[in-house]
Amino acid sequence: MLMNAALLLAGLVALFFGGNWLVRGASNLAMSFGVSVLVIALTFVAVGTSMPELLVSMQAALVGKSDLALGNVIGSNIANIGLILGATGLIAPLRVKATLLRREIPIMIIFSIGAATITLDGAIDRLDGFVLLLGFVGFNVMLYRLAKNEQDERDRLLVDLGEAPRRKQNRGREFSWLLLGILTLLFGSRMMVEGAVNLARLLGVSELIIAITLVAFGTSLPELAASLSAAWRGQTDLAIGNVVGSNVANLLLILGLTALAQPISVRSAEAQLEFLVMIAFAVLLIPFLRHQRLGRAGAAVFLGAYIAFILYSFATGSVNPHPS
Repeated sequence: MLMNAALLLAGLVALFFGGNWLVRGASNLAMSFGVSVLVIALTFVAVGTSMPELLVSMQAALVGKSDLALGNVIGSNIANIGLILGATGLIAPLRVKATLLRREIPIMIIFSIGAATITLDGAIDRLDGFVLLLGFVGFNVMLYRLAKNEQDERDRLLVDLGEAPRRKQNRGREFSWLLLGILTLLFGSRMMVEGAVNLARLLGVSELIIAITLVAFGTSLPELAASLSAAWRGQTDLAIGNVVGSNVANLLLILGLTALAQPISVRSAEAQLEFLVMIAFAVLLIPFLRHQRLGRAGAAVFLGAYIAFILYSFATGSVNPHPS
């Protein structure tokens, strides 16, 4: 019992420091490249914090637990919006750039609907996985071009002001902070999940309840720590970009790689509610962010909706990772 409690505490400490190191590295790295923090959040940070989802889904698919592989991705995407944006917005109101509304959030919604659509035939096969990976590559190519335009525009502005562009300063050091932050988040989340699962078993909580609550929550801990730390430091672009980018990475990169390694069978009737809830949370971002701001009231709605979703899962047992 004491060892598991120590794991939980050590995990929390690691998440705290990892989140701070990640935010420091990401924000300074963005400055050195002459691009917005949002671009870094949608790429490096999002993929890095999505590694737990990849490990869990890949392992689950390879041992024949396809429902767990799919449920982990869907549950994590729901947690990213409901839990992470909800909790983050309660700490500090999140201001959003208009470009995020016009481009990245609609793209995330389209990918969410697309991922649900390809499961209608009862499986995500290797061809589906390849298509998902192509979508991920296309998304990042778009972000690269946008980042290049931002960089060129910044350089022109500096030249007009009579200053030379300075992008190489401390780039290696800040990338090291970013990488250290991501690795610390992954390590901390693993310790927290292990400690929490062991404690739950000792307390007599069923494996089903552990899977519903701790697996999806545990794989979302890096995103939660990164976004909370970003909001605390006033980097709200990083907080929201991390969530949107992570959801896109989960749907395209994680599901794509998992399906390539092992096709995922889908029980359409059982997965239908999960997909609908995931899409609904994504769509609800638009009206709450139409003023380019997610205030505490809106954040409370998202957090309340996530809690209601979890309570409904407990009550009905209809939403779960479907252990095979």
